[in-house]
Amino acid sequence: MKKTILIITALLLTVMSYSQKKELRDASKEIKNGSFEQAKKILASIENQINSADNDQKAEFYLYKGQAYLGAAGNKQEDLMTSVDAFKKVSEIESTGKQKYTKEAEDEIQALLVRLVNSAIQDQNAQKYSDASKKLYASYTISKVDTAYLYFAATNAMNAQEYVLAMNYYENLLNLGYTGIEKEYVATHKETGEVDTFADKEEQNLYMMSGDYVRPQERMSESRRPVILRDLGVLYVENGKIEEAKELISNARKDDPNDVSLIKAEANIALQMNDMKKYNELMQQVVASDPDNPELFYNLGVSASEIGDNENAINYYKRALELDPNYVNAQVNMAVLILDQEQALIEEMNSLGTSAKDNKRYDELISQRNNMYNEAVPYLESALKARPNDANILRTLMNIYSILGEDAKYKEMKSRIEANEE
Repeated sequence: MKKTILIITALLLTVMSYSQKKELRDASKEIKNGSFEQAKKILASIENQINSADNDQKAEFYLYKGQAYLGAAGNKQEDLMTSVDAFKKVSEIESTGKQKYTKEAEDEIQALLVRLVNSAIQDQNAQKYSDASKKLYASYTISKVDTAYLYFAATNAMNAQEYVLAMNYYENLLNLGYTGIEKEYVATHKETGEVDTFADKEEQNLYMMSGDYVRPQERMSESRRPVILRDLGVLYVENGKIEEAKELISNARKDDPNDVSLIKAEANIALQMNDMKKYNELMQQVVASDPDNPELFYNLGVSASEIGDNENAINYYKRALELDPNYVNAQVNMAVLILDQEQALIEEMNSLGTSAKDNKRYDELISQRNNMYNEAVPYLESALKARPNDANILRTLMNIYSILGEDAKYKEMKSRIEANEE
């Protein structure tokens, strides 16, 4: 009786094995024909039995599964990752013994990695930062030597306001000692004067042959560590980890106390903690290292304004505009600070009586207010050239022109506001 059972069992396994081979052949045909969904259905029908197959059939099954899911995935991250897992399974199964399908599976993984990264770039450009972050992290899990994927997963998580994820990714990067410094191949475009970066030496040579570029160079890219420290410091502060934030930068500055990027990171933490005195002290150190950078003076203006030091804020904005006359944010903020004087003037005007003395003071205040408007107008008009449809600038200028009696300019602003609202 036992012999009969053994024979029947053996026959059953033979039939199953033959069926699996047939299904695998059918799945392969569907994949070659581009019928990936049909291939997925065929493979799903034998997946429960595949564990009983030999290693050759198992590896073949997972190769086809990876190809079927990859072909049908589009930009669906879940299906792309199912495909990755299937291809990895091929290598695991064939890690000992002959490797019949491993090379093909590894090639598929590399192709999939390119596809996943390109899809992430599309998501990032479309401001789908959460999707981009997930795909870039998935890319990192596929190829952990490419730690840049983890960095960009973190920055996209920051943009997506997924702060816990971003914090975890940044911490991993610090633990890995990631800096992002790598060799760059650059050249200067003749017409634009801009320095363009090329993928490799061969691409640089190709563009140089076009005759459009001069001054080919090899250089090392800037470190991404300061960005990691800055963002991680902000995340620590926002999550109440104040001491961790301080310790983070303190330890980094011990290694290089004069590193400007680290001073900026510490200043940013001070700003997040609303410690404007400390922020200004640190920013003064930064400015000393780069005295011709308008953005630094603009940032100092913002911080001075926030602590009510409007006199210094105005001086910082003026310096920023000396360095960059078209710095729109500095122009707008200058106008705002000038117009901040209006409230006190209006309050005093409204408090006056009707005596001769009060009337004289009233006329003085009217003159001061008009002078204030005339001081602010050039900044607003310059800013409007860069932002012609900015409703706040248009409305502010319209109101000022109305008070100053400049009817033509008032009507122009009014007309532009109405046109924008249509």
